[in-house]
Amino acid sequence: MSRPPRARAVPEGRTRGCVVPVTALLLLAYLAYLALGTSVFWALEGPAAHKSDLSFQRDKWALLQNFTCLDGPALDSLIRNIIQAYKNGAHLFSNTTSMGRWELVGSFFFSVSTITTIGYGNLSPQTMAARLFCIFFALVGIPLNLVVLNRLGHLMQRVVHRCARRMGGAWQDPAKARWLAGSSALLSGLLLFLLLPPLLFSHMEGWSYVEGFYFAFITLSTVGFGDYVIEMNPSRRYPLWYKNMVSLWILFGMAWLALIIKLVLSPLETPGGVCSCCCPCYHRHPKGGFKGCSRRQSPGGEPQSYGPQPCCCPDRAVGLTEHLGASTLTAGCNKDI
Repeated sequence: MSRPPRARAVPEGRTRGCVVPVTALLLLAYLAYLALGTSVFWALEGPAAHKSDLSFQRDKWALLQNFTCLDGPALDSLIRNIIQAYKNGAHLFSNTTSMGRWELVGSFFFSVSTITTIGYGNLSPQTMAARLFCIFFALVGIPLNLVVLNRLGHLMQRVVHRCARRMGGAWQDPAKARWLAGSSALLSGLLLFLLLPPLLFSHMEGWSYVEGFYFAFITLSTVGFGDYVIEMNPSRRYPLWYKNMVSLWILFGMAWLALIIKLVLSPLETPGGVCSCCCPCYHRHPKGGFKGCSRRQSPGGEPQSYGPQPCCCPDRAVGLTEHLGASTLTAGCNKDI
């Protein structure tokens, strides 16, 4: 009895052809998005910046005309000193010389903004010893922060998955339970980390709600422009717990944002949703191509392999392999039909 022909190995070029076009499209979309942002910012901010420069120059020359004892270089030097004093944390409208930025609470907040890579830019070390320490502190602190955020994100994800399993068992509808659990995590995080904090910022800083929301998103996304920073108003008194509370909000808010990114990307990581050749149930054959994980017994008793077809484990996401382990996933797929 002749054996049935085995499936041909998938050529290497065909495997690459499944990935390269997607990568090229992503790069093109990325460049187009950057070009769009450049054009919009240039169109919106360019005229305003030019108008602000002209207004500053008019005020400067009016000051020189009114106060003839000043000359141009002396005024420029005064402006540079004012900017440097502001960066160092000095009050510019009173006799107080410090805003407490480098005290215990201020130093803690600066440490948080450093290892989270927010870097508002309103405060920076001025001594060479502090700059050298900042280098080594960030070198170790940034990976440590990523590990902590990843751990917190995993804990939050486990809570979401546990809730989804319980609801799925009660409703007999796992897909609806996963959707509801993910939506609940999204809405609760939006309320706790993006919608309610602007109310606190509006009360403490005197900002509008939109300004507080803008500061919250720019902070949690680690963009950190520095145009809005807490405790920068010298006419206000801030309690000691305020900066510590904001620091904890930053830590857990970034962990929640990482969780949302994982939940959003998990459907894109499913093998059937992007490309069947990326299915984790298929492993590369030593001679090239892929070997299917679905096996059947041929009439001659030989296991019969099939080429890449729809994934044998459609409910498993690629991103879950780090939780389940490759051996467990392969064992779940190599069942006889």
